[in-house]
This record gives sequence, C-alpha cells and structure tokens, in this order.
Amino acid sequence: MSRIRTIKPEAFASESLAAVSLSAERTFFGLLTQADDKGRIRDQAAVIAGQLWSLRREHGPMEVEEDLTQLDAAGLICRYEGEDGRQYLHVVAFALHQKINRPSISRIPSCPHHDLGVPREPSLPVHGAVTEASRTGQAADRESAVSRESAGQGPFSESSQPVEEGLTEPGVSPQRPDLGPRNRELGTTPLGGASAPAPQTVSAKDLVTEYTAACEHRPPTSVLGQLGREAAKLLAEGIDPAHVRAGLDRQRTKGLHPKTLASVVHEVMNAGAPTTAVTHRPWTNPTDVAAAYGGAL
Repeated sequence: MSRIRTIKPEAFASESLAAVSLSAERTFFGLLTQADDKGRIRDQAAVIAGQLWSLRREHGPMEVEEDLTQLDAAGLICRYEGEDGRQYLHVVAFALHQKINRPSISRIPSCPHHDLGVPREPSLPVHGAVTEASRTGQAADRESAVSRESAGQGPFSESSQPVEEGLTEPGVSPQRPDLGPRNRELGTTPLGGASAPAPQTVSAKDLVTEYTAACEHRPPTSVLGQLGREAAKLLAEGIDPAHVRAGLDRQRTKGLHPKTLASVVHEVMNAGAPTTAVTHRPWTNPTDVAAAYGGAL
C-alpha cells in the first residue's frame, strides 16, 4: 500500500541524486512512497515499474532495473537477499529523513549489511541490555577491590612470574632445552625455522580491478558495482577465484549483462562435461555371426 512521505528541499541539491539519471531519481522518490515504515520493499523491477511507471510504457522493467542499479551504485538504496532466499531492497537513509508516526511492524527481513543503521555494541549482550545480575557482579567486584586495597592487599607492581635458576628464558625445560619455551606468543615463528605460508586470498575488488584493466574503455560505475557484488557472492560460496576470473573474461568478451556472471562461471567450470547423456544399449545377437567374430567360433 502506498504511503505519504516527505521530500526535503535539500534533496534537489543532493550530490548522490545528481550522480544518477533523472529517471533513477524519479524512481527513488517513488520508492519512498511504496516502501514500508522501515524503508524496505521487495526487489522486483517488474512490480516496481507497474507501481511507479504504469502510465509510461516506454519505461518498463528493464529500465527500472537500470534505475535500481544506479541507485545501488550511488549508495542510495541497498539490495540484499533475505533468509528466505528472496530479493529485497531498502532506502539507506530512510530513518534520517522520514519521521513516521506510529510505525507499523515490517514484514520484510532487515538488511544484513546496514541493519537500518543501528550499530551493535560489542561489549553488550546480544539483546543490547545489561542484566541486573551483571550490574550486581560488577558492583561486588569494585567493593572487593576497595576492601583489598584498604587492607594492604593492593595490586602488585612487580611481575608474579616465577623465575627458575639456571634458565635464560622462562618456561624452558631443563631436561629438553631444545624444545624451547612451552608458552609462545601468538604470531611467533614455529620451532624448526619454517613457517606456514600465508593464505593467498583474492577479493571481488581485485577481480573487478583486473576486469577493468582488460577493458579498452572503463565500464560504467553501475556495471562495475554489480559485477563486484556478483563476484563476491560466488567467492562466498567457495567458487575458485580462477573460475570467477575466467568467467569475467568470457563475459567481457561477449558483452553480457553483469547478472549473468554466475551462469558464465558455471559454463566455464563445467566446459569439459559431456553435453549428451550416454544411453544404455541392450545386447543383441549379431545378424552376421561370421563377420562379427571373424570366424573364431
């Protein structure tokens, strides 16, 4: 159901909106009226085109998809996948510019990237509230520390680590000095002089950078942004970066849409698979026995 929203005067001087086309800007303002009270809506270009562009037949689902791609690349909206596997989007700065009186509960899952702009405190419990038991325990610890200091049992300024005579390094066994210290700091080189090689990681940004360098002319920002998101999804699934790189090369050669990257990578990965299934052929006796067995019978 559409809703009444507010458009501030400074929206027409926004540099982010100025970076997209006029049709994308109109689609953005239309999304404000169709999104729920949390700024969320299903990511369906055909449905959005029917809601916002029903009297403009020249601006159909494909044009709206291009508008959404530009808005996503400009950071005005965020497109994400919910836990149910469906595609959604939300207006990133919706809560900053829209004041909703008695907002209704959203039926659309929240964005896993922005979480509606509410950062979580890492030191707090999961629900963001300090329980009464934790406050009581902290107060008891402070009182105990004060009582120990008043009794002359304050914290020691010297190290309490025991020192063994005849050892040049704490923690070295006198029977097996070749083993080295039992407790080693994280990040130190393992004993034996060899260290495990650091894992070579390739990010989606690296692959898109290689893709851009191979192009004769730099592709539009919206295309690169969508390629980066598709490549990141494939890497997150555990796809070999070499396969993603080969898929990007083939997609650049064919000039395909960025959303077809997964299909192109699948084609590259399974290029050697048989194209036709091997059908079972039942045994039949040969018509000419002598020709079939060469007179061996």
